[in-house]
Amino acid sequence: MPQIRFRLNGVETSVDTDPDRSLLDILRSEFGLTSPHFGCGAGECGACNVIVDDRAVNSCDTPLSSVADKDVTTLEGLGSAERPHPLQRAVIAEQAMQCGYCISGILMSAAALLRRNPSPSREQVKVALDRNICRCGSHTRILRAVLRAASEMSAR
Repeated sequence: MPQIRFRLNGVETSVDTDPDRSLLDILRSEFGLTSPHFGCGAGECGACNVIVDDRAVNSCDTPLSSVADKDVTTLEGLGSAERPHPLQRAVIAEQAMQCGYCISGILMSAAALLRRNPSPSREQVKVALDRNICRCGSHTRILRAVLRAASEMSAR
């Protein structure tokens, strides 16, 4: 098996496995990370989103080989209970989640957007989150939370 090297949440790592295994499978089974969720398995719902370099990607249909020598960030690497990311604080403040299943993927899509565009418009946030499905109907609160986080981050 080839060894695939990448940076996971800022830490150099490698895995000896089939390079065609999904990134989602590797993150959950090899590293025990639970924030990327299996949703549709076809890259359509966004529950499994992670950031690769500065882009949100569906980890369920991303082969491990495609992240070789890249930075992969999961929700576990975004912030912690002691030091939450502004997006995490904003989601809590806006009560922008219900069941919690989709929110990690949404946060990763939003974080990728804010890395590229620290002051997005409401429309730009809507476009960035377009591929994330939330069946609880929290979209309005999620949009408010992302814009709140952007405002907080730009004020610093």
